[in-house]
Amino acid sequence: MSVIHPQLHSTLDSLKFQLKDAFWALSSCICQQSAKVKINGRTFKIVRVLGEGGFSFVYLAEDETSGRQFALKKIRCPGGQEDVRQAMREVEAYRRFKHPNIIRILDSAVVQDPNGDGQVVYLFLPLYKRGNLQDAINGNSINGTHFSEQEMLRLFKGTCEAIRAMHDYHAPTGTPSDPFPSRENQSSAAARDRAQRAPSRRQSLDDEYSENTHGSSVPLMSSHRPTESREQIFDGDEELAQIQQEGTSQNGEAGQTEIVPYAHRDLKPGNVMIADDGSPILMDFGSTTKARIKIENRSQALLQQDIAAEQCTMAYRAPELFDVKTGVTLDEKVDIWSLGCTLFALAYSHSPFENMQTTEQGGSIAMAVMNAQYKHPDSAYSQGLKSLIDSMLKVNPKDRPDIHQVIQTTDRVMQSLR
Repeated sequence: MSVIHPQLHSTLDSLKFQLKDAFWALSSCICQQSAKVKINGRTFKIVRVLGEGGFSFVYLAEDETSGRQFALKKIRCPGGQEDVRQAMREVEAYRRFKHPNIIRILDSAVVQDPNGDGQVVYLFLPLYKRGNLQDAINGNSINGTHFSEQEMLRLFKGTCEAIRAMHDYHAPTGTPSDPFPSRENQSSAAARDRAQRAPSRRQSLDDEYSENTHGSSVPLMSSHRPTESREQIFDGDEELAQIQQEGTSQNGEAGQTEIVPYAHRDLKPGNVMIADDGSPILMDFGSTTKARIKIENRSQALLQQDIAAEQCTMAYRAPELFDVKTGVTLDEKVDIWSLGCTLFALAYSHSPFENMQTTEQGGSIAMAVMNAQYKHPDSAYSQGLKSLIDSMLKVNPKDRPDIHQVIQTTDRVMQSLR
């Protein structure tokens, strides 16, 4: 009897659930006015699909009572409590990082899937009507246009500011900085305890959601009527809301803190939204983890490779994640590589390693990445911009600048263009 490889089994499961959701969304358009979902006692109309991933879909959803619209992320958890725990790590990451260039979670809920496929985690997020940087890149390709260098660097710097907030995260001392620890460093008992409690918690709305820094998040809760700054969408658990508020202390607030760097690990144009005022907004923290992971043996190395293959987009993935070595420490420099790929994509409409050779001639993206094989297409962009990209796309992480140096160099290039 043949044995299905675990990674292939996961891929098949992912395809199965994507087909289910796609069929549900399509049939809802053909057979009825709109699909609906009930969460926390409220009914939401699913207007259309905004995006999709492995086990997740993002919908444009509208509250039937208030008419308010959301980007509703649906994460299927067919693997049971372990999958719920993983999804709750994403919820916690949204609440942990507070920055004008980082998206704010509005609410979340864990419910039983009516289709009988386990549990589902729903995340209520702001809706950015201008889409993401990948949408803008695609628009440039279709229209034969491109970003001006100044505009491109402005978008890039805002994204870097969001990453700096993660790399410089200040965690309160004496408290767990990751209440939903990643699978490579958790104890099974703690994981079971966390997973068992997670579904029973009905998450309350971030009590500062109405602070609309960019005037862009529709703002989903207040586009139809004024709101108080501490108003909640749902009647959440007051005790839980207090725990969440304490757990998301802003950098530098009262009390002792220590720097605990986090890495986004899936930084790419598709994960950077564009606010109404043009500000970049970093999102999708499903792959976020503590940045510094010491690799002491081959088993740990293979685990990190598997996690990266599952969670990090290949064309933007750092070379050290393709072939993880023993005796090294993975760190936040993985995001620096991805920033280099992102800036390259903004300039030339594709990542450095998605070229004709790798996409049409059977070449290997992995080999191109691990050898940093790329070329700058002919353009009118400055040498300063090209050098900035090249500085981040170094195979050895130690040769890459840190996020502070990237921002400083970006400022210098921008000043040289004035």
